[in-house]
Amino acid sequence: MAHDDHSHGAPDPHERLTSRVKAIESLLVEKGLLDPAAMAKMIDMYESRIGPRNGAKAVARAWTDADYRHRLLSDATAALAELGFTGMQGEEVIVVENTPDVHNLIVCTLCSCYPWPTLGLPPNWYKSPAYRSRAVIDPRGVLREFGVEVPDSTEVRVWDSNSELRYMVLPQRPNGAEGLSEAELAELVTRDSMIGVGFPAPVSGQGASS
Repeated sequence: MAHDDHSHGAPDPHERLTSRVKAIESLLVEKGLLDPAAMAKMIDMYESRIGPRNGAKAVARAWTDADYRHRLLSDATAALAELGFTGMQGEEVIVVENTPDVHNLIVCTLCSCYPWPTLGLPPNWYKSPAYRSRAVIDPRGVLREFGVEVPDSTEVRVWDSNSELRYMVLPQRPNGAEGLSEAELAELVTRDSMIGVGFPAPVSGQGASS
């Protein structure tokens, strides 16, 4: 298992912003100006559906365009910028590729660094102390809890994001997806597959890629 150990340096601006947002949210709920259930639905939408669509487009492009795939793996920041995916929390990104021999898992061990421009808002479990510690100590066990079985012959590499550098996974293209368009392929790409705790959705009639 490879663990990319970067120093996190100064506190992540995201952490400070999150604390302020939580304080404002609590005040609005207390005054009856904010419905927690409605807010939860909105957050889920940006975490799971709207946010990760950018990353899915980049993955689908890499699956269909060998030149773009090479650029994405050699200089992800520039390759993502080609598609307009830049901004705060995505200034420097490295994309690592899953293969039959290597499965990559992304974590931020000290806070919750995450590539917002491509994956949207980080899910709550990504920010939890349990995931942040166990992803490094027992990555295969964590993957099993997400329903991801990795063969013993496949190396699991854990990449530790930080305030200066964030990671994203290029998952393997599902079986049977060779004839699909780029837009159709993007619909198969899940947020979890770009973190490494899941696979892309299977093509109808096919099993999940592993």
